[in-house]
Amino acid sequence: MAYETILVDTVDSVRVLTMNRPERLNAWTPKMGAELSEAIQLANEDDDVVAMVLTGEGRGFCAGADIEAVFKAQADGKDTGNSGGTRDWVNQIRESKPMVAAINGAAVGVGLTQVLPMDYLIASDQAKLSMRFVKMGLVPELASSHFLASRLGFGNASELMLSGKTIMASEAKEIGLVDRVTSQEELVPVAIEVARGMGDNPLASVRHIKKLLTANASDSDLKAVQKREMEALKECYVSEEHKEAISAFLEKREPDFKAARNR
Repeated sequence: MAYETILVDTVDSVRVLTMNRPERLNAWTPKMGAELSEAIQLANEDDDVVAMVLTGEGRGFCAGADIEAVFKAQADGKDTGNSGGTRDWVNQIRESKPMVAAINGAAVGVGLTQVLPMDYLIASDQAKLSMRFVKMGLVPELASSHFLASRLGFGNASELMLSGKTIMASEAKEIGLVDRVTSQEELVPVAIEVARGMGDNPLASVRHIKKLLTANASDSDLKAVQKREMEALKECYVSEEHKEAISAFLEKREPDFKAARNR
């Protein structure tokens, strides 16, 4: 399918989504958000796709919301198509196949908050990251005040959000904002490798684990945490993928989880 603001490719069963407004450092627009959401939905429905990678074309990853197309239009009372209630990005990411962010350059504002719900964040050593919302008289969105505090702790999250400062990839790795830093050349290949390493596993288990992490990571009620785990385990025990894993182990062969899902 042809899109106006993103590129879509598939490498080794991994769907690579590339934000494609390089002349604007891939600044986010409602159109881009809608196209990304649709592309993710289609990848989730494609049994030949096991995981996804999100990156940016050119020297930027995503320089935040497009000031003219979003903020100025909203200030002028124009309809930007960004009502907020038409799509639940966070829920879509958390219920999706594994998603890895390959942050190749500046990730600012929504350019950063949109990847925080993803499963693994890799940045190039040229990347710069910033939660600049406070500089625009705004607050962070997409549940980023939750995800950021979970990743960084209260103090680091507070400083990043309240100062609006920009940090380099090396500092982002040090405080836990990203999970790995690579060279620019290795970034997308490494991201594809990590994504496939997650996505090659039984899809039912992968999705249950993501749901458990979403619900349990900040829940201090250990009985509720264990209850969710046991409910997910019961479903996994009767899944065809679990049966395939057992058969493959006993028969000393590689499991074919895709075939198992189609049985």
